[in-house]
Amino acid sequence: MPTILAIESSCDDTSAAVMVDGEIRSNVVATQQVHEQYGGVVPELASRAHQQHLLPVVTAALHKAGVAKHDLDAVAFTQGPGLLGSLLVGGMFAKTLALALGKPLIAVNHMRAHILAHFIEDPRPEFPFLCLTVSGGHTQLVIVRSALDMEIIGQTIDDAAGEAFDKTAKQLGLPYPGGPHLDKLARQGNPTRFPFPVGAMPGYDFSFSGLKTAVMYFLKKEVAKNPDFVQENLPDLCASIQHTIIQTLLRQLRRAAHDHHLSHIALAGGVAANSGLRQALQDEAAAQNWQVFIPAFQYCTDNAGMIAMTAHFQYEANDFATQLVSSDPRLKLV
Repeated sequence: MPTILAIESSCDDTSAAVMVDGEIRSNVVATQQVHEQYGGVVPELASRAHQQHLLPVVTAALHKAGVAKHDLDAVAFTQGPGLLGSLLVGGMFAKTLALALGKPLIAVNHMRAHILAHFIEDPRPEFPFLCLTVSGGHTQLVIVRSALDMEIIGQTIDDAAGEAFDKTAKQLGLPYPGGPHLDKLARQGNPTRFPFPVGAMPGYDFSFSGLKTAVMYFLKKEVAKNPDFVQENLPDLCASIQHTIIQTLLRQLRRAAHDHHLSHIALAGGVAANSGLRQALQDEAAAQNWQVFIPAFQYCTDNAGMIAMTAHFQYEANDFATQLVSSDPRLKLV
């Protein structure tokens, strides 16, 4: 069984993990605080921060796992999708280390890794299963037939669910990243106080741009009448927005599960850490007789543990990359 060092640098988190015999021995993440003052991730600053964080993070991951770099069987990295500059930093580090050690190189798809994070710890879903992947950049419904056989049956046609959380939170004046702040305030509010439109797309696709626009015009109208409207109604606004996003997600998930006769349902991606979505999915599972799988919080957001898990499956399948492999910010799942 292989010992794998994995590196994740797709956006603004620098992470390294070590997997030994299919078990995570370490998963170290360095977050970047520099973006808070700008209200969003600045790609150039993210790339520079990765350069600063990568060596200390890799060193810490190896030390925590009790593994020497010469004992590695392979080096894995996130090939894409993500920010090009950030991907290049992680990719060049991984390629250089693999070449220096004479070890195989494994290029991992970030979105596949989010899905396969479910296999890091028990309980693990059985194939085939339906996965709802929700993050800041992606919203997808994926039929997972095996670790390396997946089919996207639905995805957002505009904004991702995570972006909808962050952008509406910004309209409410919440600090970056807005999603977690909105989630916290939503627990204190009435989710049906302010009705916003649920994106109704044909098939299994999603749309969230209409919600952002609806919230913007609603706030403009109400603030014109009462300048303190947002602060006086903040928990209810957060709860109503969150409720609308969740209902949009569940509407398509319910339809896809029914049409494809799948009862094992998985939730993946950074937005899987949202407490409202997790609870709503559990409630839906009870009503639909689904078995639901959600990774631990540390494996929902961007992390190298999920990259290591995916690399483990690729190692077993002899799916290796050459030194000519390129980072791809628009890498497709299939």
